[in-house]
Amino acid sequence: MKRVIAVYDLDPFYADRFAKVANQKETVPFTIIAFTSVERLSAYMEENPVEILLVDICALEFVRDLPAKQIFTLTDGEFVAVDEGYPNIYKYQSADGILREVMAGYHVESVQELAPVGKPSSLVGVYSPVNRCLKTSFCLSMGQIMSKEQKVLYLNLEDCSSLSKLMPESFKGDLSDAFYYYQQGLYNWVKMATMVYTWGTLDYIAPARYPEDLSRMSSSQVAEFLECVAGEGVYDVIIVDIGQYGRLAADILDVCRVVYMPVREDGISRLKVEVFEEYLEASGRKKLKDRIQKLKLPASHYQIRGENYLEQLMWGEMGDYVRQLLRGKAERNQA
Repeated sequence: MKRVIAVYDLDPFYADRFAKVANQKETVPFTIIAFTSVERLSAYMEENPVEILLVDICALEFVRDLPAKQIFTLTDGEFVAVDEGYPNIYKYQSADGILREVMAGYHVESVQELAPVGKPSSLVGVYSPVNRCLKTSFCLSMGQIMSKEQKVLYLNLEDCSSLSKLMPESFKGDLSDAFYYYQQGLYNWVKMATMVYTWGTLDYIAPARYPEDLSRMSSSQVAEFLECVAGEGVYDVIIVDIGQYGRLAADILDVCRVVYMPVREDGISRLKVEVFEEYLEASGRKKLKDRIQKLKLPASHYQIRGENYLEQLMWGEMGDYVRQLLRGKAERNQA
């Protein structure tokens, strides 16, 4: 059973709009309820526990004695002196942004009580020993299309990803933070929620800030991290865009249900694929080859034009190819 976030703002339309949008986020472990008066809020809390109260800062004096476990004040950007212990959140930002700040400041006694109940996520790996094969474009298209019907998370493990430049966000948390929490034994899915952003219907965590943050995690540790995230059961599918791990990528691919491998037709590219397959044979991972699906992706004719590039992928040749692939009709390379 989800816990409750109560929202009271002097503008009743604000509280109602926020609750409607926030309740659509299935990965947030709370039910958000809007209240139009202090009397109704007080009456509700007499019979129901409220984990978090979001309140207009100008109404704080009327609710500070109510039995909410935590209170956050909503501000409009003007400086207002408040008592310590009431974190401020700027109210005129996206609902996602507000929820991230709430999650970051939320003090939970037992994370297990908030853990979702569901089967582990399906890990889908996308990897190729071939460079410039449109791997990330494929991942973004597939993630966006799959997320129309399922809960999907996209993780990019490249050491120099362009994703942070494509997305119109100022990231307050990324994969570097997730890895740090995991290595320190502090990881939990509530912390992960503070790092999750959304493009369209696809959730994603921004790539690591620095290549060094990736190198501090061995490939086997990354695989364990992915299994940990999948085990939470928050998402139906997690798409893992695997970067420049070389042969060590096999450790990560081992935990994936299926592996898509974009390939190219030139001779050097074919030889790179052969070398990788020979490594799988020699390292005792022959069965992994059965999970690899080689793909001939459509050639890219797109010019990167800010946010529009992602829409071009979705509704262009790449998007059409992914839709056919998910229906089992796309061209694959079995050579």
